[in-house]
Amino acid sequence: MTKNFQQKFLKKVKRAIYDYGMIENGDRIAVGFSGGKDSVTLLHALHLLRRSLPVKFELEAVFIKTGWPMDIPVLEDFCQSLNISFHVVETEIAKIVFEDREDDNPCAICSHLRRGALHSKALELDCSKIALGHHLDDVMETFFMSMIYTGQMRVFSPVTFLDRTGLTMIRPLVYHHVEEIVSYVESEKLPFIQNTCPANGFTNREVVKKFLADMVKRFPDFKARFLTSLKTFDQRHLWPDAMSKCSG
Repeated sequence: MTKNFQQKFLKKVKRAIYDYGMIENGDRIAVGFSGGKDSVTLLHALHLLRRSLPVKFELEAVFIKTGWPMDIPVLEDFCQSLNISFHVVETEIAKIVFEDREDDNPCAICSHLRRGALHSKALELDCSKIALGHHLDDVMETFFMSMIYTGQMRVFSPVTFLDRTGLTMIRPLVYHHVEEIVSYVESEKLPFIQNTCPANGFTNREVVKKFLADMVKRFPDFKARFLTSLKTFDQRHLWPDAMSKCSG
C-alpha cells in the first residue's frame, strides 16, 4: 500500500513538472526548505524523481533561519540521509517583523524578507531555479484571500520567471491537496518541524482556510473543480471591460 501510494503521489508531481516544463537538463535547484510538511515532502519527492526523470538536475536545500527557535539538526540529518547539501541562512526577520516594524500585516513583510533571503542564497549557490512546496490548497487560499481582501482575482503560477534575478520559481506540488501531503509524510515517515511563528493560526489566511474547509464539507469535489476551472479559464466568460472610462 505504501509503495503504491508513493508511486501515485510521484506520478502527480511528474505530471506538474511535465505540464509546465518545470525542470530541464542541467538545472541546479534551490529548494526552499522550511522543515514543514510541505517542504519536506517536496525535497523527498524531488530526490526520488532524480532516479526516474529523463533529465539530470541537482538539489540544494536552503533553510531561512528567521529567529524563532527550531530543531534544525533534525532537518540537517534528513538532508544528509538524502545526500543533499543543507544550507542555513541567518537572518533577523523575527526581530524586524515583531519588534522593529510592529506592522498589522506581519505575514506580508516576513514573506517578502524570506523570499529575498532565499533568492540571494540561490544565486550564491549558482542555482537557476527555486522550488517551493506550495500545493493546491495554497493556490485556493491565495485566490480567495486576494478576492476577499483586495478585490482582485489572482493566483500564483506553477512556474514564474523572476526578471530581477533571472531565477525561475517552480511549484511541483501544485496538483496535490494538503491531505495528500499529510498522508505522504506519514507513509514515508518523514521528519518535520512545527511552525513556531507567534502569528501562526491568527492570520487572514487562517480565516480563508476555515472557509474553504467548510466548502469542501458541503461540496466534496470542490478542490478538483477549482483546479479544473483554473485550467479551463476563459476571460470571455467573465465581466466585460467597460466601454467608457469616463466617470459620470
